[in-house]
Amino acid sequence: MANIKSAIKRVRTNEDRRLHNQSIKTDMRSHIKKVEALVESKDVENAKVALQTAVKKIDKAVRKGLVHQNKGNRQKSRLAKKVNELSA
Repeated sequence: MANIKSAIKRVRTNEDRRLHNQSIKTDMRSHIKKVEALVESKDVENAKVALQTAVKKIDKAVRKGLVHQNKGNRQKSRLAKKVNELSA
């Protein structure tokens, strides 16, 4: 364990940020799974609404630097493709 006061604070701060980041990523993943579940059950209207919230969550994670921009774009593209194929 760290002995220096600033090092102790840094450890505490890092842990707080890790937990905060983890909750944002978990929320993002949950919304992605929700869209995929609605696509599986062929619920077009609710899937479109869920897609909008999932895109917001993905964008937030990208903005915070928790997910790389390319990964965020790929996830949004794949979800949109699934929803569009369902409604077509």
